[in-house]
Amino acid sequence: MTDQGQLDSAAAEPADTHPAADPDAPLALHPLVYLEDGEEVTIGRADTDSYAIFPPDGAELVRRLAAGDTPAQAARWYQAEYGESADVADVVEALRELGFVREAGEAAAVLEPVRWQRLGRALFSPVAWLCYAALVAWAAVCVVRAPELFPRSKDMLFSSYYAVINLTLLVAAVPLIAVHEAFHALAARRLGVRSRTSMSYRFYFLVIETALDGLVAVQRRKRYLPILAGMVADVVLLSLLIIVADATRGPGGAATLASRVCLGLAFATGVRLLWQFFLYLRTDIYVLITTVLGCVDLHTTAMRLLRNRLNRVLGRRDRLLDESLWHPVDRRIARWYSWLILGGYAASLSTFLLALGPVFLRMVTGSLARFSPGHHAGWVQLLDSTVFLLLTLAQVMLTVWIALRERLRSRRSRLHHVIA
Repeated sequence: MTDQGQLDSAAAEPADTHPAADPDAPLALHPLVYLEDGEEVTIGRADTDSYAIFPPDGAELVRRLAAGDTPAQAARWYQAEYGESADVADVVEALRELGFVREAGEAAAVLEPVRWQRLGRALFSPVAWLCYAALVAWAAVCVVRAPELFPRSKDMLFSSYYAVINLTLLVAAVPLIAVHEAFHALAARRLGVRSRTSMSYRFYFLVIETALDGLVAVQRRKRYLPILAGMVADVVLLSLLIIVADATRGPGGAATLASRVCLGLAFATGVRLLWQFFLYLRTDIYVLITTVLGCVDLHTTAMRLLRNRLNRVLGRRDRLLDESLWHPVDRRIARWYSWLILGGYAASLSTFLLALGPVFLRMVTGSLARFSPGHHAGWVQLLDSTVFLLLTLAQVMLTVWIALRERLRSRRSRLHHVIA
């Protein structure tokens, strides 16, 4: 999402690729959307998801330019309205950097209808909510009647063939994550907001993210459902898996392969749901907090605050960052939110060490043990161990590759700003 800092940087960069705007000629702008939110106004292009936050007087200035006033007329209006002069040339350059200005020969942007709006409305209709509630209640009854249906880490070891476990979790993770991200996207698309999906990493997690930049131009209270929709999907999927696990048990409640697989997938889904509270990941809960409290870039501010605290403890006063430059809302919230980030790291390590780590270690050591001289493993077990170890290596390499790619992009971006 575009924030005030992006607007400031856009306005600060010199214009060396566009001719100076004629102050007596109207400025051609693409269709823009406006959202007033307290003392700020979000303005943007919905077709490119380019947005910026303006103060109310700046937003009125943009409205007049969009309505056909020349920069000179807009400057005279601003002087008469607010009793002070405005640097309209800087505003025009900022609009140009944001892509709001129609350059010579450029046609006005046409906003195409957002697809899947009807499906989005159906998935979050009152009838759908009743169905979701019924599934959650059904699953809760199943667990109360049979506590062994509560997913645990050991349920991930549903087969003696580790490659089968790995492949099953990988293959099943694709549709499960797809449903999570689809709920985000469809909850937003029902409001006419576009979405895009990307892959990244956080700490030791490989993550898939759905970007909903257009939500900044939607009323604040309408943003909450698109933000939390992925967690709704996870709860529904977790309930369905428990219900199916119960339905596929054998006589007397005996576990079957199908029920064990469902519980293994249910545990993996539960862990993904738990991850949402690891706030350093900038999870759905993080986005909800920043939306409710009106933050601009809370994560960056909180990390910088933690760095300042560490430098103070170490006596490195010369390395302290100027906190007065941070957004006041971010600075206030970061006082307590920064501790939640540290708690998120601690919870992540605990989850890995107490739940995921032991299962992974057992699978790795079990696979390696089959190659020892005294094990006498058959060729099927050896093949299973080989495939499992190769898959594990591939997943690790993929995470490393994504991390290196992001770091390279970050360095290129910093170099570009230095050159500029």
